[in-house]
Amino acid sequence: MVEENQDGKAVSEMERKMETENNEDGKTEDRELNSGDKESNSEAGETQAQGNEANESDQTESEDSSSENKSKSDDGEKNPDSGENANENNQEGATENNVDSQENDQTSIEILPAGTQSELLNETNTQNGAWSTQVVESQNEKISQQSSIAKDHYGHGWKLCNVTAGPAYVPCLDNWYVIRRLPSTKHYEHRERHCPQEAPTCLVPIPEGYRRSVKWPKSREKIWFYNVPNTKLAEVKGHQNWVKVTGEYLTFPGGGTQFKHGALHYIDFIQDSHPDIAWGKRSRVILDVGCGVASFGGYLLEKDVLAMSFAPKDEHEAQVQFALERGIPAMLAVMGTKRLPFPSSVFDLVHCARCRVPWHIEGGKLLWELNRVLRPGGYFVWSATPVYRKRPEDVGIWKAMSKLTKSMCWDLVVIKTDKLNGVGAAIYRKPTSNDCYNNRPQNEPPLCKESDDPNAAWNVLLEACMHKVPVDASVRGSHWPEQWPKRLEKPPYWLNSQVGVYGKAAAEDFAADYRHWKNVVSQSYLNGIGIKWSSVRNIMDMRAVYGGFAAALKDLKVWVMNIVPTDSADTLPIIYERGLFGMYHDWCESFNTYPRTYDLLHADHLFSGLKKRCDLVAVIAEVDRILRPEGKLIVRDNVEIIGEIERLAKSLKWEIRMIYSKDNEGLLCVQKTMWRPTESETITSAIIQA
Repeated sequence: MVEENQDGKAVSEMERKMETENNEDGKTEDRELNSGDKESNSEAGETQAQGNEANESDQTESEDSSSENKSKSDDGEKNPDSGENANENNQEGATENNVDSQENDQTSIEILPAGTQSELLNETNTQNGAWSTQVVESQNEKISQQSSIAKDHYGHGWKLCNVTAGPAYVPCLDNWYVIRRLPSTKHYEHRERHCPQEAPTCLVPIPEGYRRSVKWPKSREKIWFYNVPNTKLAEVKGHQNWVKVTGEYLTFPGGGTQFKHGALHYIDFIQDSHPDIAWGKRSRVILDVGCGVASFGGYLLEKDVLAMSFAPKDEHEAQVQFALERGIPAMLAVMGTKRLPFPSSVFDLVHCARCRVPWHIEGGKLLWELNRVLRPGGYFVWSATPVYRKRPEDVGIWKAMSKLTKSMCWDLVVIKTDKLNGVGAAIYRKPTSNDCYNNRPQNEPPLCKESDDPNAAWNVLLEACMHKVPVDASVRGSHWPEQWPKRLEKPPYWLNSQVGVYGKAAAEDFAADYRHWKNVVSQSYLNGIGIKWSSVRNIMDMRAVYGGFAAALKDLKVWVMNIVPTDSADTLPIIYERGLFGMYHDWCESFNTYPRTYDLLHADHLFSGLKKRCDLVAVIAEVDRILRPEGKLIVRDNVEIIGEIERLAKSLKWEIRMIYSKDNEGLLCVQKTMWRPTESETITSAIIQA
């Protein structure tokens, strides 16, 4: 349905609804956040401010016209080219504005850095140098698909994915063709990744009644019901204050199985039990296993703690989707037969609150995996019934865990009871030396062979062994990082002996990368490409290198999932060392997240490398799946790739917000729309047979 507003411009019913909701959910927040942005950029000077005012004026005009263009594109077959024509107009306008700005004011917004900083833009996969990659480290990695684009896909006839999961389709977790044929599901093999042989090129449908997401921080307490229309968790866990259905909203009282009276009290209880945990100082990056709706991680943000929360896609439907819709970091994963997609010794603390993982069985193999990713001297907080109940089953599990943790040389620091919630927690500490391992009467569990790489984590099966603790003063893991926030800006001590990704000494590389991204963010992204940052919460850097982009955004009310591709230099440990987080991923495959979970995706020289081994159409279909409607994609790459991504974006009826090129390097910012095709394509591997 399309109507005309008072000015005579076409406005779709969906657009009017989303505008109304935006006004309801955040006028005050917009003013507060925008004022914060202005303060953080006050050093830019009057000249730049004048340029920004011009950009804001251009942006307003562009947004006014985009409503009309979007409405026309919704007419579908009646006017199939309208979206593309509108995007071409936007492109021309953006380019002209940038040219005028450069001619009139050489100190205006710097879109693409020149000189020495431009060297950082030209890094390729061949410049990994002495750095290993996950492809090399992980011998069991899935063979990369070598398909190439055999025809002109830019007139691609997009279709909707017809799958059992519908709007919640996750290709590598909904491959029922493989799941039905698994010889066993005893170790949760059916919850692990099983990617289809060919990555899907269809688009995931948007739920009926979908609305623009509630803005942070209100989203922590409530989200629109029709964005994640699932009630089962509210029915099963409502009495524990996980989630409730309240009119048009799903509301989150902040409770959990172990903290029915709120996460903040529980968080304080943990620190009071052992003050050395020091939330937000010593303990900055943690892993929350079996996170539920991630209220624990959501409230830890108030303590300056980043929690990598994960849970499987299981009968507790949409728990991770709830978390991400709330604006809380989370991912889909399971403690199964393979290593988690993280390096070794990176988490300051691991938390399990009745996470339903049988740590004690089969010799403790799953707990050994936690030992791999836990930093030496880091803590494991276990809040579960065996800690505080005396039922025969609980007593048996406690005895088994006590024997196991002692054999692993974990020190039981304290056991405390939370009287308000009627629960207890045991806090263990991983050793910082190998003395205990060497003095054990039996080598059980066995220590891993020297040849076993603890950092190999992409499609690597769990090993029945534990790795030694690094003790060499120059090796990562031998010292605790600087306290937050000092660790963000200081190069890790163990970089001194290495050559960086860009060819300089690693510490110098690290510093140059950080300067580069601070400059790009402050001089371009915050003001020059038409992004309303108060509407951005969940961000993914699809090729993160040192995490400089995420570090440059630290003063905004956002969080960034840093992805280190499996064929790139393995710099993910550096990202964790500076108090950020992320994971490994192969972008030829689908990512472990629900559809419509990120507001902004950032791809710095990613697609030019992927084109050599992936179908770019499938990659862009995955980008579309991950992005929320009205979400942004920023691409920095060579001009040829920028052109290809631009044409694909136009075929999706996306809006071109900014396009710019200089010295064969380009910048593209596009915005996803609500457009969906009318034809569908059945993905037989994703259909549950009756």
